[in-house]
Amino acid sequence: MPDRNHSAVASRIAVVDVGSNSLRLVVYERLGATLLPLLNEKVMCALGRGIAATGRLNPDGVALAFANVQRFVALARALAVDHLAIIATAAVREAADGAAFAAEIEALCGIPVRIIDGGEEGRLSAAGVLAGIPYADGVVGDLGGGSVELVRVDATTTPAVGAGVSLPLGPLRLAEFGDNRKAVIEQIEAALPAAPVLRECAGRALYLVGGAWRAIARLHIEQTRYPLHIIHQYKIARRPAEAFLELIAAQSRRSLERVTGMSRRRLEVVPLAATILRRLIAAGKPDRLVFSAFGLREGYAYGVLPGGERADPLIAGAMTMARRQSRPGNDGDRLLRWISPVFPRLNEARRRLYRAACWLSDTAWTEHPDYRAELAFLRSLRMPVGAIEHSERAFIALAMHARYGGPADDPVKTAALPLLDDDAAAEARSLGLALRLAYTLCGGALDLLDQVLLDAKSNTLVLELPASGGLFVGEAVQRRLDALGRAMGLATRTERRLNPTPVLA
Repeated sequence: MPDRNHSAVASRIAVVDVGSNSLRLVVYERLGATLLPLLNEKVMCALGRGIAATGRLNPDGVALAFANVQRFVALARALAVDHLAIIATAAVREAADGAAFAAEIEALCGIPVRIIDGGEEGRLSAAGVLAGIPYADGVVGDLGGGSVELVRVDATTTPAVGAGVSLPLGPLRLAEFGDNRKAVIEQIEAALPAAPVLRECAGRALYLVGGAWRAIARLHIEQTRYPLHIIHQYKIARRPAEAFLELIAAQSRRSLERVTGMSRRRLEVVPLAATILRRLIAAGKPDRLVFSAFGLREGYAYGVLPGGERADPLIAGAMTMARRQSRPGNDGDRLLRWISPVFPRLNEARRRLYRAACWLSDTAWTEHPDYRAELAFLRSLRMPVGAIEHSERAFIALAMHARYGGPADDPVKTAALPLLDDDAAAEARSLGLALRLAYTLCGGALDLLDQVLLDAKSNTLVLELPASGGLFVGEAVQRRLDALGRAMGLATRTERRLNPTPVLA
């Protein structure tokens, strides 16, 4: 059993992933029903280098792994994790000396090493993708140094993780062919008939997990000058991907070093990773590639959480960040109810973004007023949660920028505007201005909003106030009501409620 505290639900979970190419420690902090990475450290050990020829682990990598696994375990314990697991994949399970290697780690660290088979590796990776992309429908491909796991996923079915297969096509394994690209392609093509699951991604998405494929995403982001440097849910349509992969597969490491700051060890495997991916696309014919930062480690870590506590990671993360960073009494759902009459026709996906924005709307209150809009924008755009597309990040970020009074022509928004069409950007600004009006009215004491109504009637934005009292009347209130009206193309009016109600004068 993993090293864990059985007396309580884990609030910090550590996973040591012993892969064919890299050794990685990730420590997750539990924030409600979601997990955020507290620590993420890797070492490129290349345990699987040469395994196809020798049948044994790379001796240099073994020495490096022994030293660093001990550090990782000690570091996890120093961080007071409640659950610590060591998971080994293709290289360790296939090498003749893999069992002895695992036993030595257990003796050094006092933690069992879980050597998983290809099927479980694929299932955990697929579960991780679903944790970060809850609507996933297609095939997950997880590329390690020694193998690629392919698994069908469909969030609309039960179970969401379907059939899969493990193919011996990792870059370290194929590196045995040297510069003989023809032999590499023949080896890949010979393995593909064992993966009928690939046909399931025709017209759907191929979700990509693994460091080498994430490196390809980084290269594409650099080449296309994409404005947001976030790998998770980065997408490339099939045709542009094919041309780009052909280009990368033909590059030398030295050529790639001129265009990126990635480590030399990672760059060594990128051309082979591109070759593998190009052949998978040709066989599966997905309509798009979707890169995932969530994979095996997240699939395992989310599996530690109680099953009944699974929730939307975006909303759970926003709520937890609000409770840590907002003023006491913050309640995003109360704010959402207050602004809803002005935005009455939201579909489920849009309402979800409004709800997240409402919960995040007070998280910059401690910042200097001159920088609140900028910092709220950047935090929202880059927040470390899954289950959010790049366009959705941009929507929430633009709403937060307006909520804190950021100007419409602020250059800080350059990174977000290309990700949304003009209508969506205008809608996000209206949402932010509605939240700004709410905070102006109540000063952060959200209970006061129960005395004031905001509605859109006959092309007019109407703010209905109590029958008497001066609490909600002032130049700032009118100015912000007018700003919201202009953004929505509505006239504005303030009116008194006819029936007397208790107010704070």
